Amino acid sequence: MRIIIVGCGNVGATLAEQLSKEGYNITVIDTKEQVITALSNAYDVLGLVGNGASYEIQTEAGINQADLLIAVTGSDELNLLCCLIARKAGGCHTIARVSNPVYSREISFIKEELGLSMIINPQLASAREMARILKFPSALKVDSFAKSRVELVSYRIEEGSPLCNMLLKNMAGKLRCNVLIPIVERGEEVVIPDGNFELKEKDVISIVAEPRRMIEFFKRLKLPTAAVRDAILIGGGRTSIYLAKQLLETGVMVKIIERDPMRCEVLSEMLPGAMVIQGDGTDKELLLEEGLLRTEAFVAMTNIDEENIMLSLFAKSLSKAKRITKVHRVAYDEIIDNLEVGSVIYPKYITAEYIIKYVRAMHNSMGSNIEALYRLSDNRVEVVEFRIKEDSPVAGIPLQELKLRKDMLIACITHRGQVIIPGGQDKIQVGDLVILLTTATGLHDIRDALR
Repeated sequence: MRIIIVGCGNVGATLAEQLSKEGYNITVIDTKEQVITALSNAYDVLGLVGNGASYEIQTEAGINQADLLIAVTGSDELNLLCCLIARKAGGCHTIARVSNPVYSREISFIKEELGLSMIINPQLASAREMARILKFPSALKVDSFAKSRVELVSYRIEEGSPLCNMLLKNMAGKLRCNVLIPIVERGEEVVIPDGNFELKEKDVISIVAEPRRMIEFFKRLKLPTAAVRDAILIGGGRTSIYLAKQLLETGVMVKIIERDPMRCEVLSEMLPGAMVIQGDGTDKELLLEEGLLRTEAFVAMTNIDEENIMLSLFAKSLSKAKRITKVHRVAYDEIIDNLEVGSVIYPKYITAEYIIKYVRAMHNSMGSNIEALYRLSDNRVEVVEFRIKEDSPVAGIPLQELKLRKDMLIACITHRGQVIIPGGQDKIQVGDLVILLTTATGLHDIRDALR
């Protein structure tokens, strides 16, 4: 597949990195020569300096042979113009990044009239991720698979947890709950464990199960499973607006603290159901006065990463609230993970993941049997959904007899709508949807998982 990426900021650079590693033919366009040079030197991509909305630049980039153009500059209008020109000049698929809430009610109209394949809103995508986490406060992260029939939840093992020093092979008997733990993060190490793996305090584990089984699992650990009832949001940016709307719709009481008086007026107009407070969100006295000690959720999403991290650490020292921290830069992600600032949201990764899912779906229509792809653990683990075809070498064979590669694990099978957390005797049938986890990358077929 030939893909053109216009705009090489955080999202564009992440897309260029990940898609080039998967073997796609990538051309990047940006007005900054230094950015293009850095990307071209770091990854196997062709770079062009210029305006991505220029017909001449797009032609030079090969729009006539391209399968997809992705416009992710900082300007919504420029992104839409890039896609419009690409549709007229090359007739290829197009994806536009559109962030302004003003356009949120018109997305369907814009998409249809301009012939866009997809519109991605980074702030809305981040807000949806946050809302999903706040519905399950024990989790660091929540992902859904197999058309939401299966959940994968990340959880950090706390001091005194029944899971401490437990062997995975003994977990089902001791907790009397059928779930699978396919990934364990311990420090900088990511492991796909076997039954003899012993869990330790501070391990970050990923649990795979049906939603009802997931709730049952956390109840066995005596952890909260109900959604939060109130939340304090620090910062009144676009993400706050989208998140507040979603929380208010589900009956959660929302309080937003924002410095800028003019912005507070906008927030009050857009969110009449929320309490908007004009003040400095880093002011300790203000936070205590507004109920930090009592709130069930605390979300730090100012435009400054360092502020968000410090706010979450402060909230941790005084409150048992579920904490979410928004971070734009990922250069220090390993240090941030060790600070225990709650659930960390990286908007650029979320946006890139949505787009890569679409690219994978396009690839699927061109011969691959991958239904969807997700990335976990700072992109060190891939979760791949395969649809099993008639000629598949894995069909009808007990899992214990399959010669899977060392870095592969079949986490779930969906057979005629029924979810199966598989054992050694289970068989994969034609038509099944199989979820496979791996620390390798670049899978295109279930055959790639076999030795």
